[in-house]
Amino acid sequence: MDPAGKARAREQSQSEFQQHWRVERGELVSDGEGPYATSDEEFGDIELRLEYRTVAKADSGIYLRGNPQIQIWDTTEAGGKWDRGAQFGSGGLFNNAPGAPGRDPLVKADKPFGQWNGLRIMQLGERTWVWLNGQAVVDGARMENFWDRKLPLWPRGPIQLQTHGGEIRWRNLRIREIPVKEATAILAARDASGYERIFNGRDWTGWKGPTDQYAIVDGTLVCKPEKGGTIYTAREYADFSARLEFKLPSGGNNGLAIRYPGEGDTAYVGMCELQVLDNDSPKYTSLDPRQYHGSIYGMVAAQRGYLHPTGEWNFQEVTVKGSTIVVELNGTRIANADVAQVTEFMDGREHPGKDRRSGHFGFAGHDDPVAYRNVFIKPLP
Repeated sequence: MDPAGKARAREQSQSEFQQHWRVERGELVSDGEGPYATSDEEFGDIELRLEYRTVAKADSGIYLRGNPQIQIWDTTEAGGKWDRGAQFGSGGLFNNAPGAPGRDPLVKADKPFGQWNGLRIMQLGERTWVWLNGQAVVDGARMENFWDRKLPLWPRGPIQLQTHGGEIRWRNLRIREIPVKEATAILAARDASGYERIFNGRDWTGWKGPTDQYAIVDGTLVCKPEKGGTIYTAREYADFSARLEFKLPSGGNNGLAIRYPGEGDTAYVGMCELQVLDNDSPKYTSLDPRQYHGSIYGMVAAQRGYLHPTGEWNFQEVTVKGSTIVVELNGTRIANADVAQVTEFMDGREHPGKDRRSGHFGFAGHDDPVAYRNVFIKPLP
């Protein structure tokens, strides 16, 4: 909805909301019916802390960005929800697909009825962590977009407290938005075992190509203005996961060379070029969708809207297995494709290198001072 539509919807639900919710002794109390309590403000990357206390037969949860949900159960057999996984405990991402990471909590950490439970929730992009009563129950799993599983979770949205079937009380609700630097550090530390630094920040050891077209500035790799070409690792990789940080200037354009053979235009002779681009620049308003940031250039379009503003660092993870490529930007999956299945190409120009099974990793400069740092690769079996 647009802002006017949201305002109308809120006004229409307000009287019913007030019939079922009240404030009592500093606690926000729901009788289990009526609309969900929804924050006026919308949030992106957050840490949310709260306490809740519920009753037998109740079933509740916390929506993040308006998306379901961190589940709260009556975990007893008498609660009647063991067929849905209530016996595993609260705190899981219940609306993820069955079997998906995070759907069921790692441990059961619920306290008995009548006692307060403490939740700590952290969300960076789609990546979600949940601690219930001090125990980790979700460890960096993706929260799926319940409303359209083909799309990523949107960048911002409201916090909602679900009311469903019985009284629930909430207290000590606190939230903070997590700054970019902190979010990047957390994402980079997640499952970091096996990653090898491939750019040392001092010289071109381990790199080939037109390195004179690039500069090393304060530990970062920067394409010189009006320069370019593809620089690449001396080592070749088959299946791998790459992690890096990049910073775009206004109108910046660059790319990641994937399984590059060492010469030629990597977008066509390599497996692909993954676009690195300032999507919001006025000069790029009429591009083919397969040319925007994170896209498998000329073959598969990435989802847009997840870049930090120009001049800020972004964190990106790329996983290449066989003919599949997954791109995760700032904690959100923006592309997931099997290039072996691609048969329609931008401008009808085929990509003969897309079926390569190994090659070099690199950066494809296009005249703009795009910067990279903290570049790691983990070879995959």
